[in-house]
Amino acid sequence: MISRVADHCFWLGRYLERTESTARVLQVTRNLSLDAGLSVRQCWLPVVVVSGEEAHFLERFGAAGLEDGEVVQRYLAWDEENLCSIRRSVQGSRENARSIREVVSLETWEAVNELHLWLGGAEAQAGYRDDRHAFYRQVRRACGLVNGTIQGTMLHEDAYDFILLGLMLERAGQTARILDVHHHALTQLAMHQVVETAVWMSLLHACSGFEPFMKRNRGAITSLAVASFLVREPSFPRSVRFAVAAAYERLARIRPAEAVGHPGAGSLEQLRRLDIWIAELRSAALHPGAIHGLLTHVVDETAAICHGIGQELLGEGPSVPTSAQAQ
Repeated sequence: MISRVADHCFWLGRYLERTESTARVLQVTRNLSLDAGLSVRQCWLPVVVVSGEEAHFLERFGAAGLEDGEVVQRYLAWDEENLCSIRRSVQGSRENARSIREVVSLETWEAVNELHLWLGGAEAQAGYRDDRHAFYRQVRRACGLVNGTIQGTMLHEDAYDFILLGLMLERAGQTARILDVHHHALTQLAMHQVVETAVWMSLLHACSGFEPFMKRNRGAITSLAVASFLVREPSFPRSVRFAVAAAYERLARIRPAEAVGHPGAGSLEQLRRLDIWIAELRSAALHPGAIHGLLTHVVDETAAICHGIGQELLGEGPSVPTSAQAQ
């Protein structure tokens, strides 16, 4: 596969995951803002931080923007200048899929294009205005449809592997960011136990992990239990461990001739080390004083691995603006 095609496949996966993650976080945070008794800033600042757009948001709207959940939601849903907004992420997905029409299945292209056309039409605007919950749910369902279509209609060869590689690396970074920001906020704020539990529940819901968590943990919802589940659970598809292991499996399929441990293996070796490191984590590494450093390491490593893959396999010309790749 030529590097241009691989690049578009990789970023198609990343943009799809970014779209779904943003919609999920916005939906859950909106529900939390209505129920938990937190201030507007306490609810919405973590969402802006997770997106990596805090500096740009404050430059545009100032600190007062964080006191208005509608401003935050519109910025992360519709803003054309925000490279991580739902609209720009869907545009990125569609543009990458359009560039490789001969590689992705017809059904995949149609599913991506339908999401793009729906989001650009009056129906989506009306849904956002009149039924915000249904709007976010529809975005998530559409992304799930695309992912299922990719899995069910494409040959499971290099193109499929590059799409899944990008999706899983994006997912690992997103889960680590979401957990890190929420954990930091909880440790900085004095909350009633009921409110704190509600926030941890919202975090699990943001990662679609509430029901799986409850099946694994029958006791109280605690910071250690939630952090351990979202980082270490090997059977939960949105945990850091699962996403990193799946990404390593895909990259190893793409580069089967690379000897693991060989200096030339580059990003494959780096991803292998990260996979082993997460698998060997113990509960002590997830205590409140250490978890920020742990999650920062995951975010930095996944970013470095993505950069390495770009250098080694995807060519020098990025398929998206460099500023978007830095998110």
